[in-house]
Amino acid sequence: MIWDFERYEQAIALADEYGTEVSYRQLKESADEIAAVIGRRCLVFCLCKNTIGSFLGYLSFVNQKMVPLMLSSQLEEGLLDQLMEIYQPAYLWVPIEQEECFEGMKKVYEAYSYVLLKTSAQREFALYEELGLLLTTSGSTGSPKLVRQSYENIIENAKAIATYLELDQTERPITTLPMNYTYGLSIIHSHLLVGATLLITEKTMMQREFWTFLKEAHATSFGGVPYTYEILDKMRFTRMNLPDFRTMTQAGGKLTPMLHEKFAKWASEQGKKFIVMYGQCEATARMGYLPADLAVKKKGSMGIAIPGGRFRLMDAMGQEITTPYTTGELVYEGKNVTLGYAECGTDLIKADERHGVLMTGDMAQYDEDGCYYIVGRKKRFLKIYGNRVNLDEIDRMIKERFGNIDCASAGVDDHMYIFVTDSSWEVPVKEFVVEKTKLNHAAFTVVCIETIPKNDSGKTQYHELEKYYKKKD
Repeated sequence: MIWDFERYEQAIALADEYGTEVSYRQLKESADEIAAVIGRRCLVFCLCKNTIGSFLGYLSFVNQKMVPLMLSSQLEEGLLDQLMEIYQPAYLWVPIEQEECFEGMKKVYEAYSYVLLKTSAQREFALYEELGLLLTTSGSTGSPKLVRQSYENIIENAKAIATYLELDQTERPITTLPMNYTYGLSIIHSHLLVGATLLITEKTMMQREFWTFLKEAHATSFGGVPYTYEILDKMRFTRMNLPDFRTMTQAGGKLTPMLHEKFAKWASEQGKKFIVMYGQCEATARMGYLPADLAVKKKGSMGIAIPGGRFRLMDAMGQEITTPYTTGELVYEGKNVTLGYAECGTDLIKADERHGVLMTGDMAQYDEDGCYYIVGRKKRFLKIYGNRVNLDEIDRMIKERFGNIDCASAGVDDHMYIFVTDSSWEVPVKEFVVEKTKLNHAAFTVVCIETIPKNDSGKTQYHELEKYYKKKD
């Protein structure tokens, strides 16, 4: 059991913008009901929305030792079918309005506009006894590659976050991130651990109703990715009067030093906290954080390791770096390092393959005070508005869709450049990638060039493409 719902029995756990509230006692009762209906440990696909029904189902599954795979309720039907074929879930937890999309499945439970459907899975794969949760490595593209998180991973990371954020029962965080995104889940996990109240809304910061709910519900905090803070800056957030508000957290990519400094100074002047954090799904969520009292002084830094964790840098020869301001690959050690990946149903029985050590793929330095700074990436992925997108996977999907056309993707965080050699592909390729990723079209630019640069062995020379976008960004 991850959360002790009985400890905070009378407190409100979930509250939405429509006045619906669910106490910790009601969460416990719902979890018991779902457990009685399912009757065994098994795999459940959760099609997630930021609604009470979605939250309630997920929390019930995890606390009752069922294993949920978290997916967006807007995931393309073909990608969902692919995942169902590969992993054969026993049940689906879906919004009631999507029930009709799953013909032939039996509804066995319903609560808060969500339904539990029993599938006709042909087999059930064995589950490792410590496996507690599955998340996609790139949920926007529906990759079958999943991150396997253990119960210990979830508990230890939630405890560490609650400790360094100094969370208590008076906290009232409002949702700004999808719950199927590791950052969004980390907020849920850590706050329920201390008996706080989660304020749930599907509204975005661009909608007036979001801010009305935030104020009327006395929200105390929210989390955001770099794009979130770009929006807040344009909205002149720092001019708002929010007396109940205490804390802003940021992760999901590196914030520009200018915005980091701006929000850090505002928070300091207003007696609030601005905390930059660093993490990956492979480490459950958080690995590092920059203490609020260093937010201005150390702008651009992602800080220090979370309680119970440790960072070190390794050079190209595999030796640990001991000199400040020397670049190396960032390695993290801690109990929140996940078990490994799954790429097929039989992988769900695998035990711990990482043993508490994660090679992050990020290149970093540390200063004389031991604060770390991310300076680049070793792997080929970008963070687009907080969503990690695998560039090799984008290339693969484009080639599959358009007859193996010559293409290559590259770019910087929040802006991907896709290179093609025929101008007739520019519009359809962009439309295809936007549809597949479900991300804003402004994050993508398709560029037509004469040839995709390759070396003698036929491998794409991605660094040759930088001249097309580095000056622009």
